[in-house]
Amino acid sequence: MILRHVSIDCADPYGLATFWSKVTGWPISGEDRPGDPEVLLEAPSPVPGLLFLRVPEGKGVKNRIHFDWMPTERLRDEEVERILGLGATLHEDHRTADGLGWVTLLDPISNEFCVERSSTERGG
Repeated sequence: MILRHVSIDCADPYGLATFWSKVTGWPISGEDRPGDPEVLLEAPSPVPGLLFLRVPEGKGVKNRIHFDWMPTERLRDEEVERILGLGATLHEDHRTADGLGWVTLLDPISNEFCVERSSTERGG
């Protein structure tokens, strides 16, 4: 099997897809418009896309699954600052004095996600 999409429930699929498009650099499908009940963020192959689905209920508890992102064009701290500027909020800071660690952020509807060190910072 191939993982095709990761689906994310929300009240405003287009709005949340727009935030994540800015975070990832991935485009929103040309077939999707504001107000649509589902909106696809197209990831580069072979990465699964993000499918945002309208649901009536709000988020009630901590996520059971979340994303761990590794920056490709910036260092971890630069990426964290960029994403905060896009509307994320700081949830938990796990960075250590020796430069290791990660940062847990919240997207505009409070879904948790982490930003890890880049491959450059990992010596790769």
